[in-house]
Amino acid sequence: MVNKTGYFTHRDCRKHEMGPGHPECPERLDAIDDRLLISGVGDALDHREAPQAPIADIELAHGRMHVAALRGLTDSLREDIAAGGPPHAQIDPDTSINVYTWDAALRSAGAAIAATDAVMAGELANAFCAIRPPGHHACHDKAMGFCFFNNVAIAARYALERHGLKRVAIVDFDVHHGNGTEDIVAGDQRILMVSFYQHPFYPMDSAISQASNLVNMPVPAYTKGPQIRELIETHWLPRLEAYQPEMIFISAGFDAHREDDMGQMGLVEADYAWITQRIKDVAQRHAQGRIVSCLEGGYSLSALGRSVEAHIRVLADV
Repeated sequence: MVNKTGYFTHRDCRKHEMGPGHPECPERLDAIDDRLLISGVGDALDHREAPQAPIADIELAHGRMHVAALRGLTDSLREDIAAGGPPHAQIDPDTSINVYTWDAALRSAGAAIAATDAVMAGELANAFCAIRPPGHHACHDKAMGFCFFNNVAIAARYALERHGLKRVAIVDFDVHHGNGTEDIVAGDQRILMVSFYQHPFYPMDSAISQASNLVNMPVPAYTKGPQIRELIETHWLPRLEAYQPEMIFISAGFDAHREDDMGQMGLVEADYAWITQRIKDVAQRHAQGRIVSCLEGGYSLSALGRSVEAHIRVLADV
């Protein structure tokens, strides 16, 4: 029986940056790598280089014009820089690209796709993708909130369309509402999405869908681990058990940690380990253990490294 956990990343993911002091920075991946090295957890993983995602697979979750516009913006930025212009092009007040963003976004989506292939093939038991830019705010036709392509939504649709699965689940435990994922999957009964998130909070303009394949759990600021565990036991797990997903995808945001200034929630490493174990239990019962987890938020570098370590320890049984 395969019991290896894959670890997918690429150096291109470090080249994307949005300017000095931006919280979604390349150092996030360094913090994770450092923690896995110091703890020894990295030794237990199957390290793999993320390929670039084919455009046709990205378009399983995104409109063709959105993809073309991002590529066009990259080309224009390169020309502007050559003419002495600024190094970034702004998409929204929080989100910009540099000339490496396109490649980083292709690698991030490619990591999720390659991890899906490897897990489906039985080469890996499960996988974690240490990638950036993140994805869960990226809508079908719009980049926003640090996100350009929705890595988890692409991988979920890829598993359905390319591997012939009938039911997959997306679990999102980022502190922010995964509005982009919701925009893409709402009403698609082949995908069950369960999430909790701080509310009211960014993205303030998102209309919460009432689609029957979504289990939204908005929680107030300062919610701590015990309350989240109760909500998961009461709301997530019964729906996941009834749905019996054939594969589970995780939008793994760690910004609900009590040390993370991007949110006001109170989770700690033990909570992330507990959540991961509950997800893994469902996957083992219904999905042959198949899980692909993709990094979303997490901006306190120390807390991020420790939380990812806790998450991967459960995935890898170390």
